[in-house]
Amino acid sequence: MLIGACHCGKTGWTLKGDPGSITACNCTLCRRYGTLWAYDYEGERIALSGETASYTRSGRDTSSLEILFCPTCACVLSWRGLRLQKDGRRRMAVNIRLAPPDLVADLPIDHFDGLESFDDLPADGRCVRDMWF
Repeated sequence: MLIGACHCGKTGWTLKGDPGSITACNCTLCRRYGTLWAYDYEGERIALSGETASYTRSGRDTSSLEILFCPTCACVLSWRGLRLQKDGRRRMAVNIRLAPPDLVADLPIDHFDGLESFDDLPADGRCVRDMWF
């Protein structure tokens, strides 16, 4: 299980099981936040703790997002889809940058063009450690 926490420690997340590859997105929000995402579904492998504040994003994609962050230190914890999927589940992702670096350093990175094409981009062999700086 991975555990992530905001800077002040008042909010956090847990992710049970293998997080799989981590996504780096270049959309208008992700590039500003500097986030790296691990995905699952609300109420399944991902759990949030502590009080959160939110910012609702809606854009050209069909899945409007709510960005959840710590109301004290403003660290971005996660995003949550505002529309349920066809199976009734809600897609969610946690910001892997809030986890201890040594536990996520070797996770592979997938790149997603959330700015223009909305497509997955070719793998380039980088992992989380390569994205710290």
